Amino acid sequence: MHEMELLGKTRVKVEDEKVVETGEPLIEWCPLFDKVRGIKRITSEEAAGNMEFRIEQHGMFSARRKLEMGTFVGFGASESMMTGVSHGVIDAAVTVCDGAGTVITDNPQLIQGMGGWISGLTQTEPIDQVLEGIASRQGHVLSPEDARIDQLEGARWAIEHGFSRFAVTVADHGTAEKLRQLEAESGVRIMIIGAHLTGIGDDEARRILAVADIVTSCASRAIREQVSPLVQVGTAVPLFALTKWGKELLVERAKEVDQPLLINTMPLPVLPPHKQPRPLV
Repeated sequence: MHEMELLGKTRVKVEDEKVVETGEPLIEWCPLFDKVRGIKRITSEEAAGNMEFRIEQHGMFSARRKLEMGTFVGFGASESMMTGVSHGVIDAAVTVCDGAGTVITDNPQLIQGMGGWISGLTQTEPIDQVLEGIASRQGHVLSPEDARIDQLEGARWAIEHGFSRFAVTVADHGTAEKLRQLEAESGVRIMIIGAHLTGIGDDEARRILAVADIVTSCASRAIREQVSPLVQVGTAVPLFALTKWGKELLVERAKEVDQPLLINTMPLPVLPPHKQPRPLV
């Protein structure tokens, strides 16, 4: 059994490469999925269909899982970490992959291959072919026996194996705060990237904004209302850099984006109402 939240944090369960259960979405419209998939209204059925598309096209939750892919968006979390490792801004990433759980790697292509199509992975089970594919690409699976997702333990493994400037993706303020404690105790630098934040409360937003280097806005009302970024990329579902190190990563990523870029100074955030997910939650 595998479980992921996608399209407005809709919970979708997958078993034997089939969607077996689907929850209700928190939002009705996402500009990103309208643009890339033509989804005009998010429903449980659309979420199930999108999950089936990912299984078919990318082999998610299956032995056919593709572990290499091109960029999905210009400034996603995985795209930014991929560039960060390639250019020496960070030396590794602690992220997650279906069929494996928490993974630590310094392979830029694997970072993007694992993360480019993942939304909010909440539960997964080990898949032998995925574990083997990750190992053959310089990835370390934290817990291959059960595919556990534990970003804090992943960070500890990274420290124990010589990484000193690595990124960790997190979806909650509690883990982010513990990572900052670990950073202080160990003397390393941890770039905390907050993702999958749709629906978090005001206090949760305040706490993760206080410790993260970068956050994705998702469809979060609280993040948009409270954030004071140093850099913003995108205006519909923006990525915000909150620290100079986070800023460095996003600026480095900008060098690899093929499309024309506007670089300007102005008060942030910039959030055109007609471009935001609806409703913000």
